[in-house]
Amino acid sequence: MKSFSFIIVLFLSLSSFGQGWKILETHKVAFSNKDVSGTFDEITGTIVFDSENLSTAKLNFKLKVESINTGNGLQNKHARGEEWFNAEKYPYIEFTSTKIEKSESGFKAIGKLEMHGVTKDIIIPFTFSKKGNKGTFIAKFSVNRTDYNVGKKGDDVADAIKITATLPVQKK
Repeated sequence: MKSFSFIIVLFLSLSSFGQGWKILETHKVAFSNKDVSGTFDEITGTIVFDSENLSTAKLNFKLKVESINTGNGLQNKHARGEEWFNAEKYPYIEFTSTKIEKSESGFKAIGKLEMHGVTKDIIIPFTFSKKGNKGTFIAKFSVNRTDYNVGKKGDDVADAIKITATLPVQKK
């Protein structure tokens, strides 16, 4: 009887951690500024999100730097190289939330962004729309690449990079 009670308690505990979501293949993580644009084509992540229970929400995403795609093979190779992202030494760009809050226009993920060996606090505003067992997270924000030592200040590429992440998801 004790083991049955333990199993019930464990199940209730696990189910109280919020809704788990799987990122679908149709995701798009785009970046742009006046000088360059493209996508990161490979993302993995853990999403636990219930808009009615934000205290249990957690977002963790990893972009594979090697998957950068500017539409230009030479530019891709340069972006993956030592002068820019250095994909060999820093294979991922990672965001880990520490807190999710409601905002006027949706939600905001407060957490740490690690890129090129530098970790900084960041707030990422996002929206979430749900229909049945599917949903879509959309985040729009900017990152200053030089804060993360990506490229050099004064390069031909502007410092501020706009990010738009559209992540269709399905309940696990």
